[in-house]
Amino acid sequence: MKAIEIQSPGGPESLVLTDQPDPQPVPGDVVIDVVAAGINRADVNQRKGHYPPPPGESELPGLEVSGTISALGAGVDGFAVGDEVCALLAGGGYAEKVAVPAGQVLPVPDGVDVADAAALPETVATVWSNLYLHAGLKPGETVLVHGGAGGIGTTAIQLATALGSPVYVTAGSAEKIAASIRLGAIAGIDHTGEDFVERIGELTDGRGVDVILDVVGGAYLDRNLQAIAPNGRLVIIATQQGSRAELNIGRLMGKRASVIGTTLRARPRAEKAGIIDSVRERVWPLVAAGAVRPLIDRRFPLAEAAAAHEYFDSGSHIGKVLLTT
Repeated sequence: MKAIEIQSPGGPESLVLTDQPDPQPVPGDVVIDVVAAGINRADVNQRKGHYPPPPGESELPGLEVSGTISALGAGVDGFAVGDEVCALLAGGGYAEKVAVPAGQVLPVPDGVDVADAAALPETVATVWSNLYLHAGLKPGETVLVHGGAGGIGTTAIQLATALGSPVYVTAGSAEKIAASIRLGAIAGIDHTGEDFVERIGELTDGRGVDVILDVVGGAYLDRNLQAIAPNGRLVIIATQQGSRAELNIGRLMGKRASVIGTTLRARPRAEKAGIIDSVRERVWPLVAAGAVRPLIDRRFPLAEAAAAHEYFDSGSHIGKVLLTT
């Protein structure tokens, strides 16, 4: 099969099309003939040498794919050869074929193009697990999503809105804010020229928001705590601007707030399967109903992975960037 290999840590040029052995299904796995793979920030960090795959997983980048099942390992129930599916991976998605535990596989939702479905598994599993399974977001509670126009952000806006939570976002341009509002956000804050702490105070009459979904990390820690409401929950899922910061424990205690840090990729397979089961039960009906949809910015052929990463690195995309086979 053809696959994209990271030949050495660095820029997009380090992504090279190579020939690799076809994967074979071990018991409990399925093999998917890949139609499309989603590009995520984690792939960029792996390309740069900062985010290696968990031990025993594929060294190839790519955390979500869609396609057609071409082989089943022993003991797999509920799927058949020929099924159109999408899947959450620990690696290996930038390829024509990938083997994945059946517990991390989902049917392509009704009404969703099979290629577009590649934009769903990583983003939906991340948003659902963090906003609902960890932060316990309830209908009527407010959410601030940093990076509202990215793959995580556009999914979080739609999901939280569909489940009854008003959503505020930060983004880096008027165009991205407008896109976020079209998806359901009630207000957007341009982080290049506005203070989100001040604006959240104005928008919530000084109360703050109940939950913050943060991809920025250290640079935003104290400001997030200023913007959070009493009994609020700050969920940190990435560290784009640093992994270290000083924590104002007095502010944390005074607001009776919680700080939660999570990752998805390194979790045990059983935990991932549990998240996928929950997504299938609670989120997939919303996708099939059109309340949550993949937002695709651009598609690139697999062989043009370097160009796709260059575009992704520019930060100009709104929604997901895909690689297609």
